[in-house]
Amino acid sequence: MQFVHLLRLGWELRGLGVSTSLVLPATGRPVLELMPAGRARVRVMAVRRGRDWVFTWRPWWARPWRRGECVWAGADNAADVIVSTVIA
Repeated sequence: MQFVHLLRLGWELRGLGVSTSLVLPATGRPVLELMPAGRARVRVMAVRRGRDWVFTWRPWWARPWRRGECVWAGADNAADVIVSTVIA
């Protein structure tokens, strides 16, 4: 399910003009790497939260559930939220 959510998000972000790359490590979780022009790369992870999934762009050691640092994966505007929060 992580892969499916990240793939869908990648396509939505590409539609908004953001370059993305799906990283599938040999060990560990898949991540979606955002490569905004002239900015540092941002890694977005899909994480299970209860019965739902969220996208988070915080490092794994940070507290990922603070406002503005995650968005529900099922949200219709998840790509827009990520662009406005992370890239803008």
